[in-house]
Amino acid sequence: MRGSIITIVLIFGLIFLILLGGLFGFILIQARQSKHNVGWNQAFHIAESGVDYYRWCLNNGAEDNCQLEKEYYDSEGNLIGHFSLEVISNSSCGEIIERQISSTGWTNKFPQTIRKTRVLYARTSVAKYAYLLNDNVWAGSDREIRGDYHSNGGIRMDGENRSLVSSALEEWVCTDSFGCSPCPSSHGCRIESGDCICPGVFTTTGNADVGLFDYPTPFFDFEGITIDLAQIKAKAQANSTYLPPAATIDSEADGYHLIFKNDGKVEVWIITRLWSDWAYSLEEGWHYDYFRIRDEYFYNTYSINPSCSVIFVEDNLWPEGEVKGKITVASANLIDPNKDTDVILRGDIDYVNKDGSDGLALIGERNVLIGPDSPNQMELRGIFIAQKGHSGRNHYPNNIKDKLEIFGSIVSNGRVGTQWTSGSYVVSGYSKRENYIDSNLIYSPPPFVPYVEYDFKIVKWEEIE
Repeated sequence: MRGSIITIVLIFGLIFLILLGGLFGFILIQARQSKHNVGWNQAFHIAESGVDYYRWCLNNGAEDNCQLEKEYYDSEGNLIGHFSLEVISNSSCGEIIERQISSTGWTNKFPQTIRKTRVLYARTSVAKYAYLLNDNVWAGSDREIRGDYHSNGGIRMDGENRSLVSSALEEWVCTDSFGCSPCPSSHGCRIESGDCICPGVFTTTGNADVGLFDYPTPFFDFEGITIDLAQIKAKAQANSTYLPPAATIDSEADGYHLIFKNDGKVEVWIITRLWSDWAYSLEEGWHYDYFRIRDEYFYNTYSINPSCSVIFVEDNLWPEGEVKGKITVASANLIDPNKDTDVILRGDIDYVNKDGSDGLALIGERNVLIGPDSPNQMELRGIFIAQKGHSGRNHYPNNIKDKLEIFGSIVSNGRVGTQWTSGSYVVSGYSKRENYIDSNLIYSPPPFVPYVEYDFKIVKWEEIE
């Protein structure tokens, strides 16, 4: 009997030891797994720290001294791991457009457990805005605007806005040229000392989303985004395409006609005679415009340097066609300080690819204007910058077109407008106008496009397996 009890005790003791051993093994496995999970999470934070470290180098001009592999210490000063960086740059004409940073992090305790993140750093360009203006403006009731709309002047927004509409002014004097005669007192305006005083942004229709009106906002520094045309000229002369004053080639020349081809090349024609048109603008009053091409001849075909895709034209410019690649075209006379050049849009401007690989920045030293012989239904793609003057279409009597679509951005120092009315009737310009920003160009614009935010920020993030 006693032997049976001992046997039973031994059997149950063995079972207990087996169970206890299994329990301790399970606890050890869980502890090890827990430590591994801590190391896994720490590796991720270390990788993220590498990304933040490089962004600091990027925004503080310290890239040359930025280490691509670095030790990582915790808040108590203990060395717990390392991160390693890989940098891929996208640049044009020597200017950084964007940086892709891959950061791999690991801890010293679990060096085989790595986490890797990849981010794209870029700056915000003026392509963020559908319109960026430095003057008072009236957006008519036919307008459809999809993109931020900002002016340092007052805004009468009678169109349909899908994004923020902001003005730097608390109030402004709305005159007859903005339809404020009589003063629209039922829409937030008032008469004071004979002037019609209106809010920084107001509307007289039910089209606008007033919840997206914002005023006053900080004054936008147009001087701060002034493009260095001399720098573009130097780059074009050294690395790309430069066209001198057309009169140096032909004494009868009046400027250049550029036709972008879908193979990435551009045809250059020299204009020798222009038709005149009776026109009106707020800046010049009634005058003759010489914008319609009468005679021209073929001059040359150029291939655009992909490493510095700029064209500088030291004369008036008429561009059109299909753009391939990201190109900046500037028109300016830097030889004669008494002459400013204009860009005249006479035909459609389109992209060969609309996936973000193509883009155009068109810079006029003075104005960027749509000519009187523009298409009845016109489509424009690009960032259009009127540096000293304005962007728009002058008043041509009884010259009425159907529809204008702009995919991109208008940056204008002066007042814009592509429609002229008398009472409630359109008497010149486009009856229907739509604007859409090109989101592909906000962080990856053509070279020399000005930025509205100068610090690089994360525009894309992903973890890599």
